[in-house]
Amino acid sequence: MDFNQALCEIITGQITASSERRITFAEYMDLVLYHPEHGYYSSKEVNIGFKDGDFFTSPSLGSDFGELLAEQFCQMWEILGRPSPFSLVEMGAGIGTLAIHILTYLQLHHPDCFQALEYVIIEKSPGLIREQQLRLKDFTVRWCNWSDIQPHSITGCFFANELVDAFPVHLITLEAGELQEIYVTTTPNFPLTFVEIVGEPSTAQLHNYFQLLEIDFNANFYPDGYRSEINLAALDWLSIVADCLCRGYVLTIDYGYPASRYYHPRRSQGTLQCYYQHHYHDNPYINIGRQDITAHVNFTALELWGQQSGLASIGWIQQGLFLMALGLGDRLVSVSEQQQPISQLLKRRDALHQLIDPTGLGGFGVLVQSKGLTQVEAGLSLKGLDIPK
Repeated sequence: MDFNQALCEIITGQITASSERRITFAEYMDLVLYHPEHGYYSSKEVNIGFKDGDFFTSPSLGSDFGELLAEQFCQMWEILGRPSPFSLVEMGAGIGTLAIHILTYLQLHHPDCFQALEYVIIEKSPGLIREQQLRLKDFTVRWCNWSDIQPHSITGCFFANELVDAFPVHLITLEAGELQEIYVTTTPNFPLTFVEIVGEPSTAQLHNYFQLLEIDFNANFYPDGYRSEINLAALDWLSIVADCLCRGYVLTIDYGYPASRYYHPRRSQGTLQCYYQHHYHDNPYINIGRQDITAHVNFTALELWGQQSGLASIGWIQQGLFLMALGLGDRLVSVSEQQQPISQLLKRRDALHQLIDPTGLGGFGVLVQSKGLTQVEAGLSLKGLDIPK
């Protein structure tokens, strides 16, 4: 079994130091993914988009995804009155591939927007920051922490592609119709293993979360033993984003569901998944520090919490439709007209189809929210939300 021994000892120390010898799954997931030295995203273990990696993302399939996003960002700049600076704040930039595609395209095709642009990356992982800085050395990019951004200081767009799904989540279950939380503890056995135990919720925010969604787990159609996830970190993150934004947009792209589907009684084992070398499974207690752990995004929670935080909901759409509205269909048509070896043409066409495949990346959700727009600006529709006829 592949695991990081030092990280396991750190997790064990956290459990031992706690008063009840247990930690929430959110605390466990945070250590496993984000420990500054041994966490999956902080180490050399993370390998995004490559053949021998754990998973691939839309930017891994070529420059089209980033270029089409750049078209949307340029329109946002136009709607906002061509402000300078126009800030694009990418949150969780991976190895910098998407940033390269966006910046290169804007520089070549929308030089006025590029000249006004301030590109900012907010990244937790020191290892990924180093990789991003190496790859983006030809562009002017600012790396910062949330504490570096003043409240109400950003005019532009905050955006995240496959970020929220990796936020640490609380695990909950139902016992006799009552909401309970799943904790992580250790066994006295050798070798040491981590196991789950059930107890009272660690915070009243877990109950408040379902009140926000108007979901009643006391209803008798939820089975005993039902389990799922609550992403409180996503709400905290969105509050910070809303506070930093003065005028502009928030664009969130990820896999997920509306609350009615996420917490459907038949989805009785939640959405937690682990990714290890392009294979996925549901055991977060193996390959510790060597695998990614994710949970689907509850887009309804982001919309409702956004509204409470001052963000207006502009629209939600599937990624495939979003990209088609931005011109991916035209790119598909042009592939056959290009003078390239047939193998390259087929590879490009396959990549474009993967971006819009409704059973894969094309089925991801795209949520657009805004703040500070005038009535006229709010009345102008975004290209990506105009569903093609």
